Amino acid sequence: MIKKFAPAIKGLLDGFQHPAIRLQWVLACLTILAGIILHLEFQEWCFVLIAIGMVLVAEVFNTCVEKLCDLYSLEQNEKIRAIKDLSAGSVLIASLMALVLAIIILLRHI
Repeated sequence: MIKKFAPAIKGLLDGFQHPAIRLQWVLACLTILAGIILHLEFQEWCFVLIAIGMVLVAEVFNTCVEKLCDLYSLEQNEKIRAIKDLSAGSVLIASLMALVLAIIILLRHI
């Protein structure tokens, strides 16, 4: 059973080598720390953890798309640029929604 998870764990460890993914993990840890300090309620924790997961997944997929595009070509290519920009846009959407959620939750505790 553990063998089935080995590639996923290796992928997460490989992903941690990318600065954008590391940054998202740091922000996730800071968010969890803030939640502990603010004594979030159960439902708030559920939303926060879903938001953290959504942002991390988006960032990992964005990194995958960038790596795939770089495998195809490292030269300037408008189609590849558009693909990378769309992928980065998905991370931005996830991050902004997580920020809005954080603001809504924080306002209840301030």
